[in-house]
Amino acid sequence: MGAIDKVIDEAVAGGKIAGTMILVARHGEVVYSRCAGFADRESGEPIAEDTIYRLASVSKPIVAAAVLALCDQGRMALDATVTDYLPWFTPKAPDGSTLAILIRHLLTHTSGVTYRPGLLRRSGVSGGLDDVSTSLQDNIRRLADVPLIFAPGTAWEYGMSIDVLGAVVEAVTGATLGDAVADLITGPLGMNDTAFRAVDPERLAVAYGDGPDQPVRMGNPHTVVDDNGADLIFWPERIFNPEAFQSGGAGMAGTAPDFLALLEAVRTGGGPIFSGNMAATAVTNQIGSIPRPDRPGQRFCYLGMVIEDSAAAETPQSVGTIGWGGVYGHSWFMDPVNGISAVKFTNTAVEGCTGVYTKNITEAIYADLT
Repeated sequence: MGAIDKVIDEAVAGGKIAGTMILVARHGEVVYSRCAGFADRESGEPIAEDTIYRLASVSKPIVAAAVLALCDQGRMALDATVTDYLPWFTPKAPDGSTLAILIRHLLTHTSGVTYRPGLLRRSGVSGGLDDVSTSLQDNIRRLADVPLIFAPGTAWEYGMSIDVLGAVVEAVTGATLGDAVADLITGPLGMNDTAFRAVDPERLAVAYGDGPDQPVRMGNPHTVVDDNGADLIFWPERIFNPEAFQSGGAGMAGTAPDFLALLEAVRTGGGPIFSGNMAATAVTNQIGSIPRPDRPGQRFCYLGMVIEDSAAAETPQSVGTIGWGGVYGHSWFMDPVNGISAVKFTNTAVEGCTGVYTKNITEAIYADLT
């Protein structure tokens, strides 16, 4: 696995990544596992296999899987409207009308629900990274006052859709989102280190942000300007605040081996969380021909992006590969054609999510395995 090792060594030694774990399985067998760098650089604590990370948007496929499990059980329906479960969630379309938002629209980010910070902050809505002591229901009620940016089902834009689904899950199950996810997903899969809290704070990696020479230890708050010029406000201590709402889009913490368990369950047919039919549906393009101009060659399924054209996407990943990331410094993919599941976790935002590091790791995995 020389290509993967080289990318890791250069990123850590070159000051691009503070710490990382790369975990790769092929046809159900772990073929590569390596920890490098520091969970806490200042104290000299190294990354370990059981290091816990703030997951950010890696939370989304976990919560989405819980929604699919409820649908598979007949307790929810993909074509039901959000108002079937949350009658008060009626944000206005751009023309001022109230249109039906389907559960499938939320899962695929075709709902018109936004992440645009200017719109959210005017209504006091938290995107799940900053520290607020408010309930999930209150946050989503505020979000209901934010206008949709397009009519549901007509376009694609990443937004707070999975947070809305978190409120739906609570309404359907009568439990907190965390308890529902534990019952439906993390419990059955033995993901014992993954929750809406750090189950063992001593194993939680320090959060770092990109710096000019090396990653910078995050304070509270810590602001990063993303690729679109928007301010991302991180609050690493949020994970310890019991009054912070359980954000389905950004609020979980967990380990790389735990997340691999979810990918492998989906890849091998869904057991024990949902049926084979639902597993196949979960990884299929669900937005049809709706364009994603920011990501040529990609569409979207219920768990993340899906590769439609490898050449256009400029990736060695096979057509049908799904994947996504988390802005605290993570990315992942599952390639059903080659039987590969890969978890690429770091504690460095945003390089470990959308930077050169994750692209290079992906290319190295295919160089070493294919």
